[in-house]
Amino acid sequence: MSETSRSEAVTDRPDEVTDPLLWKLALEVADAHEPDGEGGCRNLLCAGEPWPCTAWNNAQRALSAAQGGPAGEPAVAVTYNSPTAWSGVPVPPATRRTAA
Repeated sequence: MSETSRSEAVTDRPDEVTDPLLWKLALEVADAHEPDGEGGCRNLLCAGEPWPCTAWNNAQRALSAAQGGPAGEPAVAVTYNSPTAWSGVPVPPATRRTAA
């Protein structure tokens, strides 16, 4: 998809975000790596990898770093044991809305 045809989403960032670009990129990665309902990551780049995948965990670390927190710990700790253990899609600590 070209940059000109892609719709831009505006994200409500928490006030403590110190790096808006890192925050935006980390949200995009986290959104692209959601669970497939069978214990794996839905993203084709993670074929065969269990969820939470490496990319999703790294996105959580980036979200923490973008808020001035330590990059070594994810902003959200998630463990996945079985399809019934997960109750929904991961929600990054922000709310998305479309641009006005």
